[in-house]
Amino acid sequence: MAMNTPRKIEHQQTDRGYVPVYATGVVEQPWASYSRSEHAVWDTLFQRQRDLLRGRACQEFLDGVERFGLGDGGIPKFAELNTVLGAATGWQVVAVEGLLPDEVFFDHLASRRFPVSWWIRKPDQLDYLSEPDLFHDLFGHVPLLLNPVFADYMQAYGRGGMKAFKIGPEALMNLTRLYWYTVEFGLIRTADGMRIYGAGIVSSKGESVYSLDSPSPNRIGFDIERVMNTRYRIDTYQQTYFVIENFEQLFDATRPDFTPIYTKLRQSPAHAAGDVLDGDRVFTRGDRAGWATNADS
Repeated sequence: MAMNTPRKIEHQQTDRGYVPVYATGVVEQPWASYSRSEHAVWDTLFQRQRDLLRGRACQEFLDGVERFGLGDGGIPKFAELNTVLGAATGWQVVAVEGLLPDEVFFDHLASRRFPVSWWIRKPDQLDYLSEPDLFHDLFGHVPLLLNPVFADYMQAYGRGGMKAFKIGPEALMNLTRLYWYTVEFGLIRTADGMRIYGAGIVSSKGESVYSLDSPSPNRIGFDIERVMNTRYRIDTYQQTYFVIENFEQLFDATRPDFTPIYTKLRQSPAHAAGDVLDGDRVFTRGDRAGWATNADS
């Protein structure tokens, strides 16, 4: 049910670090209430990433950005985006107050709804924010939902998430790693070279450069079991990026029932974020410069 005055729900800082605080409802985007400063933050972030991502992001993402007109000035209106998105792939953007519980998030994806935080970061948070905001959610994720194959992958992921939620926390972790290493931090091979498609990269100035240019991380061919059994970093740039050949590869990987994979992976310990295994298809073996030494997630 929509609310008249949406809240801004953020993680809480405690002596043990950030504690997630969850929201559950869909709200109306308070577009008329955005300040001049908030519109300026969108414009600044958009222009910076638009210039940086030429020759770095995959063409499907760049085409989506242009098709939506995300650079027309100021924070986009979700209702206008939904007219384009609905006609293209049947998806809709819904405004939310913050981080959603897993089951609620999966239900949205399974129903071809993508949740976008209605609020945007402050001017002093341009380079880093501890949780997703409107710019990450909208600029990072939504352009690729115009691509029919990727749109179907996202819906299949949501349906798989609802099954994993019922199976248990270990299955849910396996599926979370798949989302992390594809939707958030995935790379794709193209005829023009390796490109970015993950939302966590395309919405980040620093990682847009690091993910393709740095000698530090591994770049390894995508394999679903390998990805599901690999821990990841939440506090630094990634130590490993998994590279798909095309979006059809992602969609095909979600066709089978994951239950046998969850059962198999339960028998083996997870790989560290920076591991390179004998069976990996290695595009780049990272030199590990600057890697954090504390535990992975």
